[in-house]
Amino acid sequence: MTRNHLTRRTLLTGTTLAAVTALTAAGPAAAALRATPRTATGGPAWPTEFPLPDGFLPEGITIGSRPYAYMGSRANGAIYRTDLRTGEGGILHAGAQGTAAIGLKLSSDGLLYVAGGASGTARVVDARTGEVRTTHTLTTATPTFINDVILTPDRAWFTDSRNPVLHGVPRAGRPGTTRTLPLTGDWTQLPDVNNANGVVTTPDGKGLIVVQSTPGALYHVSLRTGSATRLTLVGADSVVNGDGLVRRGGILYVVQNRLNRITAWTLDLPRARATLHRTLTDPRFDVPTTAAHHAGRLYLVNARFTSPQLPDTTFNGVAVRL
Repeated sequence: MTRNHLTRRTLLTGTTLAAVTALTAAGPAAAALRATPRTATGGPAWPTEFPLPDGFLPEGITIGSRPYAYMGSRANGAIYRTDLRTGEGGILHAGAQGTAAIGLKLSSDGLLYVAGGASGTARVVDARTGEVRTTHTLTTATPTFINDVILTPDRAWFTDSRNPVLHGVPRAGRPGTTRTLPLTGDWTQLPDVNNANGVVTTPDGKGLIVVQSTPGALYHVSLRTGSATRLTLVGADSVVNGDGLVRRGGILYVVQNRLNRITAWTLDLPRARATLHRTLTDPRFDVPTTAAHHAGRLYLVNARFTSPQLPDTTFNGVAVRL
């Protein structure tokens, strides 16, 4: 079980952070947070590590225009919010036994779209109050694993790691029904492994890029037809263990979880190519799964899949500068 209170730790960031303040599950996300710590020169000392509750089992992370990270729990679907300026945070949404929060994305209107893993569902959670606005049943197939999500202007698109489809849910206030988009073209579904995982939009916004964790391939997917074109990788054989994706312009960042690294790729979609640009590693990586960008940094959660997944297992998030 995930504890709904915070484990108090001290972060060594040049300034000792104050003890963490929990947000109540039903209370507003705007609960008071302590002042930003300062450096000796008066500038903000944003931490590059921050704690999560023991036993939280983090998987996804999302950040909007404001300096707050939202992270989901595989243990019970809880959502935790951290102020990136201080490293302090608390439980925004308490979740419930039998649910999960895998990938998640924050929309500009303050809603969190949350992938529900093996439940086959997706939730829409108010990022201000923690209240569940809507729950969508995406599939009743068994097995299924609704893994990650990306937002387009009209829909939230979810990957299913166990089935060769994408699920498109109309965004709040938009007309339409849930759409199931079969993956065709170059896509080959493999049995008994995680297939489609992380997902981002293409630079022109007309398609998606999906990583297939096993064997470690990148695909350009048409949102009109579902046809998937496998990208030729230049500079590395694969992106095996590819998990979360972040795109910044024409550069795609792939979190390769159990390899404890992020690879950055220059996209050339007209020629169906991706060229290795750089590789980022950090000794603090402990099976990071997903990443989100803010203020020149990538923020990641350490899922620690190779460590015991117990109620007293410690978890954290880390940041690396791009």
